[in-house]
Amino acid sequence: MTLPTGAATTARTQAAPSGTEELLIDAEVDSLPAPRPTPTPSRGRRLLLGLTVVLIAFNLRPVFASLSVVLPEIIRATGLSSTAASLLTTLPIVCLGVFAPMAPWLGRRFGTERTLLGCMVLILVGTLLRGTGNIPLLFLASAIAGSGIAVSNVLLSGLVKRDFAKQAALMMGLYTMAVCGGAASAAGLTVPLEHALGGGWTLALAMWAAPAALVTLVWAPQALPLKPVASESGFTVRGLWRDRLAWQVTFFMGLQSALAYIVMGWLAPILRERGLSGETAGYVVSLSVMTQVVTCLVVPALAVKLRNQRGLAVVLSAMTVAAMLAMLFAPVDAPGGMWTWAVLLGIAQGGTFALALTMIVLRSPDSHIAAHLSGMAQGVGYMVAAFGPLLAGLLHGWTGSFRASAWLFVGLGVALVIAGLGAGRTLHVGAVTVPRH
Repeated sequence: MTLPTGAATTARTQAAPSGTEELLIDAEVDSLPAPRPTPTPSRGRRLLLGLTVVLIAFNLRPVFASLSVVLPEIIRATGLSSTAASLLTTLPIVCLGVFAPMAPWLGRRFGTERTLLGCMVLILVGTLLRGTGNIPLLFLASAIAGSGIAVSNVLLSGLVKRDFAKQAALMMGLYTMAVCGGAASAAGLTVPLEHALGGGWTLALAMWAAPAALVTLVWAPQALPLKPVASESGFTVRGLWRDRLAWQVTFFMGLQSALAYIVMGWLAPILRERGLSGETAGYVVSLSVMTQVVTCLVVPALAVKLRNQRGLAVVLSAMTVAAMLAMLFAPVDAPGGMWTWAVLLGIAQGGTFALALTMIVLRSPDSHIAAHLSGMAQGVGYMVAAFGPLLAGLLHGWTGSFRASAWLFVGLGVALVIAGLGAGRTLHVGAVTVPRH
């Protein structure tokens, strides 16, 4: 069913859901296309689907976090320059921006489930290729894995809106928790794996193909029998790219991602420059990312209960910048030292990440718009995010120290607050779902 112009205006100006998870779909009653022409899945199948979504999410960040903790070893072994190292950490993020806009089209063409299966194969192949130790292949592998991650990021949000609308807050919490768990595991275990296996950094990086292989095997029997359905292929979205609120959501996603990928790509080298060992730096990063699990679970449920999300966005943004500055300047040997700041950084960044994903759902009146807004927010947003780690690496190369990055952290934080004040308003984007001709 097409959303009439009047209904679009109403959806744009009415209060967004704010009481319970069920209220997330109140505005969709008159705007959703016909339901999927498939039988209602059994409870067991829904549980398996939910578990698989969580497993896929776990595999969306090890590519980034595992590389950063062994980056000094890679530089020593290969002679990479600071500029090349910056490009290596940035390349997967650029791929997130390049390939994310293709996700809605791929989902319509091949079906969401089959497209996600293809993405998992790309992540698996890219992760394995990083174990060759060949520098050109290392760049190529990062691009392959990044393309799979980009499309998965987008389609998973739409899948949650479509199949778990009444449990959206719970599923977004579990989704973000799994993403954080994958990143934390890669940050904390890659160096110990390197030492335990005795295969150097190449084998340690390749080992992260194992969880990708597992979820591919679990997902294939669920995805292959399913074909694109009318509710995915028969509709498109108009007006999204001209909507101011959609751009504010996009920049909130992009700017919080810029800070997150600076942490994921450069926090371990920052801490090693300040005197911590490789293993200790990895553990600090891992603790920070694992702490994100707490706010990943709490923030979506809190966000849907608030009248708006503006205050939450400002507080979390300010906490993120303060903790990142502490990583640069706070005494390393103080009681609690970097461990305390790592926990605060994790609380803040887990919150901004979960809030960014949740606002995509809250600002969308139906699953089609959610998928397209997710594609826009992650496509443009990750292109913005790519400048974060790139500039941090270049500043280090130019100045010989990470301390100059403080200005970058503050600038990104101010911009994030401004975007959050807009994206956190109690509105829906002014896009409409229409039949494809």
